[in-house]
Amino acid sequence: MNVQVTTPRYEIRAQHTASTVTVYQAYSPAIGLPAVRDGRFPAAWKRDRMTWVKPSFLWMMYRCGWGTKEGQEVVLAVEVERAGLAWALEHAELSHYVRDVHEDEATWKRSLRAAPARVQWDPERDMDVNPLPYRSLQLGLAGEAARRYADEWTVSIRDVTPLAREVHGLLRAGLRDRAADLLPAETPVDLPAPRPTRA
Repeated sequence: MNVQVTTPRYEIRAQHTASTVTVYQAYSPAIGLPAVRDGRFPAAWKRDRMTWVKPSFLWMMYRCGWGTKEGQEVVLAVEVERAGLAWALEHAELSHYVRDVHEDEATWKRSLRAAPARVQWDPERDMDVNPLPYRSLQLGLAGEAARRYADEWTVSIRDVTPLAREVHGLLRAGLRDRAADLLPAETPVDLPAPRPTRA
């Protein structure tokens, strides 16, 4: 008997170990290359600004154009402590007001201003970066969460730009199976569940 497995609409999927979770970001060479070289974000990385991390490799490829967009030429795989990511999710607020979730819009706005992290659910992407019918997590980190991400939670930083270019090249050549074989294995992660939107 064949049982069809349906991906839940809201689910955190990532490459992960027992103690770490990998998220993706893309930067200019001025930020990305020193981060890879030193294994930590350089002083030029602004710890007082919100930064968005994405556990989905293909969503990152959609966002950065496979590392071709200006200012996003260096694609980073950032391995972070699972406990740190859990802390961020536990202290996060949804990035958008949702009537069925929040008491009222004013309460949501107050909570959003105070929260060090923001949760946003965007359509997951396939290899052609087309939207899929289920969502992928984006996590915005600000204030304390951004500082802790950069200076405490980061375990390693790898440059996956060559991987992005190789996968993209294989797709453009029509070698989809070979491209798929290179994609990071992203499976559900047991983390505190952020509140989903109804969008």
